[in-house]
Amino acid sequence: MTEASSSISIALTRQMMWRMLGADHPMEAHKIDSRGLYYTGRSSDAQEGIDAFLEKREVKFSGKVSADMPEFFPWWEHREFS
Repeated sequence: MTEASSSISIALTRQMMWRMLGADHPMEAHKIDSRGLYYTGRSSDAQEGIDAFLEKREVKFSGKVSADMPEFFPWWEHREFS
């Protein structure tokens, strides 16, 4: 199934699930989720998914996690171990 999913969308979803488990309010998760939806909906991978669906062909996502993550990523603050 991962071939049919954008690697950027998978990476964002995994981070949101992992990082938001300890959020102090559901609105914090909603804020990040909304930013993720806005970014991924405007990406070239989103357009490729639509085009592949309409043309009834296999999808070929080109976005790379190493280079194409959204500007708000990472959104969390790194904490020093003490």
